[in-house]
Parts: sequence; structure tokens; C-alpha cells
Amino acid sequence: MNNPSETLSALSTEQPNKQAECIDTFSTLDIVTLMNEQDAGVIPAVREALPAVARAIDSIVARMKRGGRMLYIGAGTSGRLGVLDASECPPTFNIADDLVIGIIAGGDTALRKSSEASEDSVEGGADDLAPHRITPEDTIVAISASGHAPYCCGALDFARQAGALTVAISCNRNAPFSRLADIAIEAPTGPEVISGSTRLKAGTATKMILNMLSTGIMIRLGKTYRNLMVDVRATNSKLRERAVRLTMVAADVSREKAAQTLEQANGEVKVAIIMCLCSMSAGEARAALTHEEGYVRRVLQNHS
Repeated sequence: MNNPSETLSALSTEQPNKQAECIDTFSTLDIVTLMNEQDAGVIPAVREALPAVARAIDSIVARMKRGGRMLYIGAGTSGRLGVLDASECPPTFNIADDLVIGIIAGGDTALRKSSEASEDSVEGGADDLAPHRITPEDTIVAISASGHAPYCCGALDFARQAGALTVAISCNRNAPFSRLADIAIEAPTGPEVISGSTRLKAGTATKMILNMLSTGIMIRLGKTYRNLMVDVRATNSKLRERAVRLTMVAADVSREKAAQTLEQANGEVKVAIIMCLCSMSAGEARAALTHEEGYVRRVLQNHS
């Protein structure tokens, strides 16, 4: 790694934003207008990274089908975004809590209280991965807006030595830690309205990429049917209501029929859909789904 000061000074995310040089003199409306205009550049920056995102999704899915996991790791805002995405996967897609894992430098305390010094520890990244017993079927996704964080570099080095797939997400071209990863996802968002505050455009771009990554993986794993969230874990009233509506839409049945079938299916939307569309019992629908690895569309194609 180069001298930290030289490395950071060369990164576009660390440069002054000329359009915002006098932002402290702007009216409040002008401040938010400029921020909105700057955010418009995030979408094309992320678009530039789409081929790498797609490559990562396909590579991760192949490993997950062999029993692998995906672990996000990062510091500060990047770490928090990774933990957020990981925590939303189990209820959304009904996956095991340890299939997608979020790790942040400084531990869970850092989710609420800043632990910025943790970012500087190369050993910290490796130490935080070690308890997870990384295997060659796992994927480590290191997240750093600058692409510089020593913590993430240490994590990538450790993961490579364990034979895992390594992915690096950053918001700079030729990010320093990209060379440590099998797949580098770079969305160059440029200078921030507040110089160096990468929780802004870079944070937005990172959230968009993580949305694509986890959602794309779950679609490829059969966790959706059409564009419906049919593997939802209905653990509260809102989600139970959603399960009824999903069954109604997917199976084109009345609310009464959907609710009745869901009750017979023990709340499993996929099972209820198959029961309605293929005239199966809950047990038969569940067995058909197991045979087709959980893919609703495959079951319907083979039992039409």
C-alpha cells in the first residue's frame, strides 16, 4: 500500500467539489438543490459498474448453491450499509440468518457510535473474519467508498488465503484495494458536496450496489416468483397481510381462497401458490418445491 496521504489525495472522492466551494453562503433551498443535482450523477456512476455487479452475482450464486455464504465487511458508513443489507435478507427472502453476514469494524457498537480508528487496522479485518471459519465456497465483499481502508485490505488478504471469492466495492476508479479482489466493483461518484464526506453520493451508490447484489442473488436462488417476494417470512401483521396479497396476485385467487390456502400451507406463500395453481395438497406442493430446489416457476412448468 502506498503512503496513505498520497493515496487519499489522489482519490476523486477526496477532491474538493468546485460547485460547492461556497455552499456555506447558499440559501437552504440552494444547498438542497445542489445536493439533488449532484446525486443525479450517482446513477451513471453505478451503471458503469453493472457488468462487475452481474459477474459477482453469478459467482456468488454458484458458491451459495454449494453451501457458501456471503460476508460483507467494512468500516464506518460502508460497514453500516453492509450490516443493514445483510440484516434485511432473512425476513425478505426467508434465508438462514448466517447466509448473508454483515461485519463492521469496531463491532456492533460501531453501528451507533463512531469507531473510525478501527478502519486503520489491517489486522482487524483478518481478526474479524477468522471466527467465521472462511471456506473456498464463501464470498467476502469488502466495502470502502475510498477503496483504501486498511481494515478491508486485511480482510481481503485473509479471504484470499482461505481460498474464498473476494469482491471489492468502492467509489473510485482503480481503487487501491481493487487489486486485492477477484472482482472489483467501482462506481466513480466523484467529489462530494462536503469534501470527503462519502456518506453522501458514495454512500448512495454503495446502497444501490448492495441492493442489486443481494436482490440479484436471491432472484437467481429462486427466492422470487415473477417480481413477487414469495419467500417472505411472515412474522408480523404487515407481512402476514402481504403474504395474502402475494398469494392472491400470483395464483389469481380471491382473498378468501388465498387466506384459506395459506393457513393450510402453514403461512408459506410458495406452497400456497403451488397448491392453488396445481391443485395439490400442502405436502405435495412442498415436495414438488423441494424437488425443484425451491423454484416456483420450475414447478409450474413441470406440472402445467
